[in-house]
Amino acid sequence: MRILLIGPTAVGKTELSINLAKSTNAEIISADSRQCYKYLDIGTAKPTERELHEVRHYNISILEPDEEDSAVDFYERTQQWEQEIEQKGKNVLFVGGSTLHVQSLIKPFDDVPEADEENIEHLEQRLADEGVESLYAQLEDVDPHYAEKMDGMNTQRILRALDVWMQTGKAFSSYHSDDDEIEIPGDTYVFGLKRERQKLYDRINQRVDQMFELGFLDEVQKLLNMGYTRETRALNSVGYRDAIDYLESDKSREKMIKDMKTQTRRYAKRQITWFKRWDFVEWIDMDEHTNKEALGIIMEKLPS
Repeated sequence: MRILLIGPTAVGKTELSINLAKSTNAEIISADSRQCYKYLDIGTAKPTERELHEVRHYNISILEPDEEDSAVDFYERTQQWEQEIEQKGKNVLFVGGSTLHVQSLIKPFDDVPEADEENIEHLEQRLADEGVESLYAQLEDVDPHYAEKMDGMNTQRILRALDVWMQTGKAFSSYHSDDDEIEIPGDTYVFGLKRERQKLYDRINQRVDQMFELGFLDEVQKLLNMGYTRETRALNSVGYRDAIDYLESDKSREKMIKDMKTQTRRYAKRQITWFKRWDFVEWIDMDEHTNKEALGIIMEKLPS
């Protein structure tokens, strides 16, 4: 049995997922595009050491921050992990909100061309000369659908999408079939967590404040000391960009925190918009239910 627990950032997936995994004899595969990177702990809201000890997790802290990764790579990794988990006689629980990662689990990508190293080298030179904004503007022109759904100006995804377009003349988003054609496999159950928009935004603001209390700036400074930069693939994302700008410029702390909250709220809004298109999701309102009640709702809908 495969279970997907999805929803926007800060909605409350992690805590519920631990109890759900225990109740269903499952192991967890993170469907988050940043938790797979080492050293990015506080800024990606990884499960705590206690939570990782309670339930076996996959796709957590397995890549160096400068390693390439994509939703296609993620999907390919999950194939092996699912087999390993099933061989143990356990169920698989995917937890996350990275939209393309989640979608790959229920509607696998079509055959996407391998990366063309010459294209990537050319695009990386343009990145150095022109900045990411220029490449993003081109992506908006050739593949507006993919640009709209991206997690901000994600350098790696921009390069990969432009590379595919340069090779084929086709938008990268065209390699993922339309949502209207999605048919959920019989052994797969998809549950989504939601909250009233303002309450979710309040939770996001609180999470950002808590990140700094936990030492987020120390985490970012450590990464910079290790030689990583704002252009490092894993760090060119919401939160880390703002912190690096603060540490390396005259940007004020107040402006940094405000920008982080704004960008994270915008990201959550994009996630909500994406997931709303899926009529097969069993939604649970976490403003109306406790974690225990939400767990009970899910268990009632799963086969005994």
